[in-house]
Amino acid sequence: MSHSPRSRLDTAAVQRRTVWTLAAAQVFSGLSAGSTLTLGSILAVQFAGAEVWAGASNTAVTLGTACTAVPLSRMALRTGRRVALASGLCGAIVGTVLLVYAVIIQSFPVLVLGSFCVGVANAVNLQARFAVTDLARPERRGRDLSFVVWAITIGAVFGPNLVAPGAVVAVALGLPSSAGAFLISAAGMIVGCAIIWWGLRPDPLLVRAELDADGKPVSGSADASSAGGWAVCRRYPAAAAVMVVMAGAHAAMVAVMTMTPVHLNHESATGTAEAGTIGLIGLTISLHIAGMFALSPIMGWLTDRVGAWRTALGGLTTLLVATGGAAAFNHQTLLVISCLVLLGVGWSAATVAGSTLLAETLPAQHRVAAQGFSDSVMSFAAAAAALSGGPVMAVAGFPGVAVVAAAVSLLAAVIAARFAAR
Repeated sequence: MSHSPRSRLDTAAVQRRTVWTLAAAQVFSGLSAGSTLTLGSILAVQFAGAEVWAGASNTAVTLGTACTAVPLSRMALRTGRRVALASGLCGAIVGTVLLVYAVIIQSFPVLVLGSFCVGVANAVNLQARFAVTDLARPERRGRDLSFVVWAITIGAVFGPNLVAPGAVVAVALGLPSSAGAFLISAAGMIVGCAIIWWGLRPDPLLVRAELDADGKPVSGSADASSAGGWAVCRRYPAAAAVMVVMAGAHAAMVAVMTMTPVHLNHESATGTAEAGTIGLIGLTISLHIAGMFALSPIMGWLTDRVGAWRTALGGLTTLLVATGGAAAFNHQTLLVISCLVLLGVGWSAATVAGSTLLAETLPAQHRVAAQGFSDSVMSFAAAAAALSGGPVMAVAGFPGVAVVAAAVSLLAAVIAARFAAR
């Protein structure tokens, strides 16, 4: 039996390098997420002049993620993870530049366009968690995936708190203070892109492909298009259920998270985005993001030890409690913040477990196609949630948004419970 040079590599060593490279890149690329979440909703209302547009920025971010997830997967199949992930971050860097320009000229359309491009960074971050499973041992797949997800905690938690130091940088450069956080985000993504480009060698997906093919050219891979994703769903019902569960969890989380800055702004004494209010919003989003990512290693351990479906069900139950609490205690700021933290924890459990399940339930030749399609479905669901959040809040207030999110969480929990019982 012949073996390619790559098949003789120490795959364990390659996996360790992959884990640490992706984790380091996530730290820096994650800066953009928190900054956009903190300022996006407020700037959208400010530039558009109507609260109904409060969710426009985050909708654009999620649409950017949704529209680029499948193309990035197709690029990964052709060129490997390194080129695909680095290319995505280059697009996101352009987005941060556009956000700076939007603040300078106070343009709502440019804000939306920049947010869309920044969404590519989220697609990269989502696919990074799958990249770490390419060479992972089955018994460690959940933990390796969760560690890379955890790494984004540092950048994403600090991101919302870059408003104040970013303002200092922006003023020093003669720019509006709101542009500063986006400048720092751009710098972070440049560093993250460099880490991936130089550190993700050898490419884990290319190594996996050559090992599976035993040195022969890879053929017969699944179509990494939306049509190919649908075909995988029809062939593997469990994978389809996983996608629905993750999409539901993601939509519920995004709906409440997107409207929280606007709600807290309303709950302030003046109802205007003053420095103290912005600081509180930034802290809230930071704590929420910490809930999303900080406990990821625990979620990975639970996934490997007690089962992925049970972990996902636990996460969805937590989401249900969080959304219900946000609706019931919407005038109590500390309790709203606590519910936002729980919202993040529930999302973490559902997403880590669901991502692991997607890798476990599919043969290798179908995984990349399904992963890109799943990320696209998740992001389109989140975009719909963010877009509808503004009108729902205008009609039914913040409690109305939370109740709708609770209903979505309940539906996803029913599906997860059905599979967990098998």
